[in-house]
Amino acid sequence: MTTRNKAQAAQNQVAQGVQFLSKGDAVRARQAFGAALAAGLNDDVTPHLGIAMACMHLGDQRAAMAALDQVLALEPRHLRALVFKADIFDAAGDEKAASSHYQAALMVAPPEDALATEQKNDLERARAALARYASGFSNYLRSELAKVDAPMSPRFAEALDLLEGKQKIYFQEPHFFYFPGLAPVTFFPRELFPWMDKLEAATDAIRAELQGILADPNAFAPYIQGDPRRATIAQGGMMNNPDWGAYYLVKDGMAMLDAIARCPTTMEVLKDAPISSIPGVSPSIMFSRLKPGTRIPPHTGMTNTRLICHLPLIVPGGCGFRVGRDVRHWEEGKAWAFDDTIEHEAWNDSAEERVILLFEIWRPDITEAERTHIAALFEAVHKQGGLPQDWAI
Repeated sequence: MTTRNKAQAAQNQVAQGVQFLSKGDAVRARQAFGAALAAGLNDDVTPHLGIAMACMHLGDQRAAMAALDQVLALEPRHLRALVFKADIFDAAGDEKAASSHYQAALMVAPPEDALATEQKNDLERARAALARYASGFSNYLRSELAKVDAPMSPRFAEALDLLEGKQKIYFQEPHFFYFPGLAPVTFFPRELFPWMDKLEAATDAIRAELQGILADPNAFAPYIQGDPRRATIAQGGMMNNPDWGAYYLVKDGMAMLDAIARCPTTMEVLKDAPISSIPGVSPSIMFSRLKPGTRIPPHTGMTNTRLICHLPLIVPGGCGFRVGRDVRHWEEGKAWAFDDTIEHEAWNDSAEERVILLFEIWRPDITEAERTHIAALFEAVHKQGGLPQDWAI
């Protein structure tokens, strides 16, 4: 028999093996795939996988595992072989080994719309098994920790949730400048900012100044505005969108004199705040307006050396704010400071507008000397054409 005829005979055996499998005849399927290998198809994953499937049907797990190892030696990222091998480990009660292979299958899987039906079923089985393992592991850990004769701190409880995958880990992701060694704190403790007492006490007076601005229909401009000198990107639908508006008292370090004249109390109570002052760059002090039904998509800010402060002035029900895993709701007259380089988003699901006073301060764990160097750095960048476009709330 010629080489070509042998190859064709081997392929015929593979085709027969597939037919036998589809009919549930695992014995003859195994024989046909074995004949294909004997005919020289050892470098083809199909007969090895066919033998594995036939052996699994027959309950011969050892032979099935050997065949799957042959498949993975030829194609280490073979999706079905990874899942089948995991299935065998799962049936044997070896959750660690099964978990490793199920996770590997999920990692190498193509997009959902590129999967065949049987592959989708394999991955569903993998996800279900992993969820079962995670639940069992969580129950075990918590039962062991219940034996500890000490109260569980909120920080340890959060760490446990992260270990169990119940919460996502959020990191600082500044667009421009990352300062190392700063803890990724979402909302900073209120007691770090005693000057906020004076700010909060002036809420009614600040709101009164705001009301005069809201009476002017043209006072607010879209917070994110395009620059013809920069590439325009979608910015989550917020580019030039008036639904998220700003009225600046200070913009990029430049005083808006007419606006300041309309808001003397607002500017006066901010004199005690550690405003991050960098000529041509910072601060920005503004009233930020979110119209009814508006959602600001998740995003991060420019640098972790600053914090963003909010003083809520007009807050209807249905408004919310998330920084990392922490979700809060504004309360009129209650200020906070947060790290905007941690992913955050805001929404106004009410039928009324939401307005806050927004401004930037130095992060409290940045020293005076470091502030001086940071300011010099940003000012130097500004002189060379400015900073990348930034947006924060």
